[in-house]
Amino acid sequence: MTPYSRITRATAHLPEHRQSTRAIEERMRRSSPGLRIPDGLIERTFGLRERTLARPEDLPSDLAARAATGLLHQAGLDPGDIDLLLFAAVSADVREPANAHIVAAKTRLTCPAFDVSNACNGILNALQVADALIRTGQHRRVLVTCGETLTRLSRWHLTRATLRTGLTSLTGADAGAALLLEASDVPGIRASAFWANSEGWPAATLFDPHHAPGQSQGLHVDSDRLLASFLGLDEQARLWLKEQRVDVRALDLLCVHQPSVPFADTFCRRMGADPAQVVATFPTIGNAAAASLPLQLALATEQGRLRPGTEVALFGLASGASAGVMLLRW
Repeated sequence: MTPYSRITRATAHLPEHRQSTRAIEERMRRSSPGLRIPDGLIERTFGLRERTLARPEDLPSDLAARAATGLLHQAGLDPGDIDLLLFAAVSADVREPANAHIVAAKTRLTCPAFDVSNACNGILNALQVADALIRTGQHRRVLVTCGETLTRLSRWHLTRATLRTGLTSLTGADAGAALLLEASDVPGIRASAFWANSEGWPAATLFDPHHAPGQSQGLHVDSDRLLASFLGLDEQARLWLKEQRVDVRALDLLCVHQPSVPFADTFCRRMGADPAQVVATFPTIGNAAAASLPLQLALATEQGRLRPGTEVALFGLASGASAGVMLLRW
């Protein structure tokens, strides 16, 4: 019989240190003396109070490996019990080789390993890949990992001309996460669908200085243009859920990518969802990029909101623009 796949574990690693928005604004004033930065600007704009901050020596692979090690310990598994490792993140230690190999080495895994990249939707696409590989019998136990160090993309020197597109860079978070997918006789991942509006890619960019010389300007996010690039994608997601006969408000838990509080609230409103169904992470963690969805699953587990039979929807949204929905039964 063709197996199904099921997410059986979700763990997160959050650095102990926090950086308050007051501290962020004070540093902005020192680095950008030509700007008048009013108190509370970041919280009023994005809904952020503080963000997680990794140690200077920590790499994305370190955060991912800590989450993965914690997951293996909780599950009572040895490294040899995993037969595929995937790494999916915006952040990366290296361009060559695949970062998955570094995470595997740090967790003593000897299985095949490779990266999956699609901005903040990397984890959702990694789940898509892992589900397909398990369903076709190529693997039975897949570890999906993520390590984000987005605070290092912060643009501290801003001008009046760059404030609008640079301010978002100060909301990024540092976090690690891991998910375990296993073959199952009953469906865990029940269905998924993905869409894209690739003409919207210029709205949020981070050029590679090695391969696009002269293009680099740091993390550039035109929030209005980015929001506009998602219009239509959310409608396709809503129609797909209707075809699946899924009432969003009847679901037990929603995990939504959270680049800001207003963005998440607007998305919930357009989808007809109740914000109370979502595990709020942005206000006290920041934008965790690809780690956002597994982080919400891990926190929901700690809060007792994930139990056998819990109906969950993962909503992925990423610059590009791309969107995806995955329906789970825990």
